[in-house]
Amino acid sequence: MPMPTEQYPTGPQPVSGSALARSRQLMELAKSAALAVRDPLLEAFRSDMAIDYKVDLHDIVTVHDKRAEATIRAFILEREPDSAIMGEEGGQIGTGKIQWYVDPIDGTANFARGLAFWCVSIAAVIDGDVVAGAIYDPVADLMFAADLEAAFLNGKPIRSRAVEDETRATLITGYPVSRDFCLDGKEVALANIGVLVETFSTLRRPGSAALSIAHVAAGWADAAAGFGVNAWDVAAATLILKKAGGRYEPLTLGKIAQGATDFLCPGYIATGEGANYPSLERVARSISENRIASTARTQTAARAG
Repeated sequence: MPMPTEQYPTGPQPVSGSALARSRQLMELAKSAALAVRDPLLEAFRSDMAIDYKVDLHDIVTVHDKRAEATIRAFILEREPDSAIMGEEGGQIGTGKIQWYVDPIDGTANFARGLAFWCVSIAAVIDGDVVAGAIYDPVADLMFAADLEAAFLNGKPIRSRAVEDETRATLITGYPVSRDFCLDGKEVALANIGVLVETFSTLRRPGSAALSIAHVAAGWADAAAGFGVNAWDVAAATLILKKAGGRYEPLTLGKIAQGATDFLCPGYIATGEGANYPSLERVARSISENRIASTARTQTAARAG
């Protein structure tokens, strides 16, 4: 696998004036759309609410996810009619030039149980590139955002920072969950997390990929890694992290083609500026490589059958 710094440049990149102005406009729209659902979500948070399940008992959804997504869709389409929107709950709508990725509540399990680590994530993509994004934490009133020039927290520029030595670093990850046991084998998955627990000074499992990566961008955590994310979870976060000077390495996990756009990949390693974490890279890449090999074997067997 080529070094991620060769494929995925971070930090400030030259941008034309018109492109930057457009990205700033879309960033402000993403921020406003996120703020539009702030009050109803805060009112629902820590209230009695009905929950439902999607893929399995670990994949929770509430009526508030669906209502918030509908509000965000309407808000964006009213102001940018030439838009298409991919939402976690409602799927793809529209065929406009601007492709939006919307997660109305990233961290729904936390939201439903009253744990204050969840957010709204909105990204704008043009010609396959993320050009603007916003991640809003309503409980803490933290608005992470990025345009094509810089990343911001509550309107002020931010720069990621990470301790160089992984033994002194804080890692955020959701790995492993029960699906990882099925994919990697329970013993292998537990061995993988064991390496990370033994290596890093602190390991946390807060439950929102978007907000975890935003915390890396802000310098509040040194690294994050995930192995089961969707584009609506991470599209905004990838831009915020990169524009804050951090590094985002996508992992295909055998689910999509090598070289695919980073925010479409189901796995990732996100590190702050200055990080050098060989154990994390080794474990994460081995998970991806093993799943790629498993997918190839399954496809070969299917063709042979």
